[in-house]
Amino acid sequence: MIRVGFLKLGNIATAPMIELLLDERAEREDIEVRVVTTGANMSPEQAEEAAKTLLSLKPRIVLITSPNASTPGPKRAREIISGEGVPTVVVSDGPKKIVESLAKKGIGCIIVEADSMIGARREFLDPVEMALFNSDVIKVLAVTGAYTLLFKTIDGLITDLKEGREPKLPSLVINSALATEAAGFKNPYAKAKAYAAYEIARRVSSLTTEACFKVKEWEVYTSLCAAAHEMMRIAASLADEAREIEKYGDSVLRMPHYDDGTILVKRALIEKPKGK
Repeated sequence: MIRVGFLKLGNIATAPMIELLLDERAEREDIEVRVVTTGANMSPEQAEEAAKTLLSLKPRIVLITSPNASTPGPKRAREIISGEGVPTVVVSDGPKKIVESLAKKGIGCIIVEADSMIGARREFLDPVEMALFNSDVIKVLAVTGAYTLLFKTIDGLITDLKEGREPKLPSLVINSALATEAAGFKNPYAKAKAYAAYEIARRVSSLTTEACFKVKEWEVYTSLCAAAHEMMRIAASLADEAREIEKYGDSVLRMPHYDDGTILVKRALIEKPKGK
């Protein structure tokens, strides 16, 4: 039994789903999951307390999710966890340049490019808008293959631990090409729509970064936040269209977990998953 720890600092759209991707039907017998979170805040003090709490639960491997992995809170958390010799993987929306520097320190990293920053200005963002934005990003990441690549990568680390090997920690930037390849689309139009969805979602962060950190005029940054969220809504709509095309061809790729963690595969709706 492998105990997998998840430390969630702040929020990205990958965070609410990440541990659930490993055990979608709550039937796996080869892993236990422990999750510690600081909620929306990701200060160094809260990150340190959460990291120490998670370590007390004795995980065999830890995945740390956060926005902007270069900020002080996430940095402090990974120093504490990796410093105790626990294999550590950072999952974030950026910056991409951090991947190589973490690898040199023996820390894994997965950057999900389309998991873009939200339009976090008080004149625009409220709880409902926050929830809608995250639901749109989740759909994009799920359909386009980003989540598929994520859970397969983590499953590989778990397999290494189960078989007594030192896990080969990833240095991975999930871009449009890698995501849509992992999704396994049969129809080229579906793949093209998914690619477009991922690219639109990826570029949302350029607007929200400008709105949140560069523009001072509130009327301007409010409009930029709204535009960015409209882009994410359209990206989610394109992702939905891609999924529907695959449904019409009865070719949706499904990869359920068996109770020992094996990933099974099926295409047609009315067929049994294969792989055992």
